[in-house]
Amino acid sequence: MLDDPSDIPFRVTDFKQWVYCPRVLYYHYCLPAVRPVTYKMRAGSEAGQHTEELEERRSLRVYGLTSGERRYNVALASARLGLRGVADMVIDVDAGGAREVIPVDFKDSDQAGPHFVLQLVAYALMLEEAWGCSVRRGFLYLIPLRRAEEVPIDRRLRTRFANARDGMMAMLNREGMPAPTAQVNKCVVCEFRRFCNDVL
Repeated sequence: MLDDPSDIPFRVTDFKQWVYCPRVLYYHYCLPAVRPVTYKMRAGSEAGQHTEELEERRSLRVYGLTSGERRYNVALASARLGLRGVADMVIDVDAGGAREVIPVDFKDSDQAGPHFVLQLVAYALMLEEAWGCSVRRGFLYLIPLRRAEEVPIDRRLRTRFANARDGMMAMLNREGMPAPTAQVNKCVVCEFRRFCNDVL
């Protein structure tokens, strides 16, 4: 663990924003004074806290497990990845001497979108580095559906993560505005829509 994780440039949640629309991250880091806090941001945080309270009383059956130690709000940081964050939950399984470490991210959504998946991969890679183990899968727990979606931490997703991280670092180093999302429907409800006058 690093002495001062605040020196690390990116948070795990930044990967979610980068995949959703790179410009959200640009406004956050290069023009931080313009970012509003929306109702949706506050609601998502409150839903995650409530899920953690319920999780403590549940069995691990929703994850296909019969046993394992749950750890909540696991702080992680990696200077090598340029990344810091707090995993909602990590399940530490000892199955006959074979250890498996599984990150779980609580989401106030009914879909395991690609922006959430990349965030989970980031937690997996930081766990591998911090705990000295291989992470082969994780789960997105979809709060409204009370369902866990398994995500394999495979080579394809690891490559997507590396490409996203490289893009984020390039944006930060040159402070250049990236291209907007190709899905213009996202812009209609974006808190930064008034700044992207080349899109709408």
